[in-house]
Amino acid sequence: MSVRTKRVYDPRSPGDGTRVLVMRLWPRGIRKSHVDAWLKELGAEIPLIRAWKTGALTSWPEFRRRYLAGLKKPVARARLRELKAFAKKGRVTLLCACPEESRCHRGLLKRLLA
Repeated sequence: MSVRTKRVYDPRSPGDGTRVLVMRLWPRGIRKSHVDAWLKELGAEIPLIRAWKTGALTSWPEFRRRYLAGLKKPVARARLRELKAFAKKGRVTLLCACPEESRCHRGLLKRLLA
């Protein structure tokens, strides 16, 4: 499977393949035509995002643990199957607003699919 990641604000490029937004909330200023699919259930849950952004959750390993636990819920597992189906057809680019992949759930998803 060929999976890449990008910020949703980065311009589309020919090598992106299927562009999949993996955020719970739609990002400001982004048109629907900028993405091919929106699998919001693969985004981090809102309470987890708030805890991370406010500094209440300061450990990246703890964020990772909680995020991966959330992917075990039935709806998230169904969306994960959809994402795998996209990836079997060709390249997929996971999109999120986070500026740094190493501290973003899209990087965790990429590794999960690899």
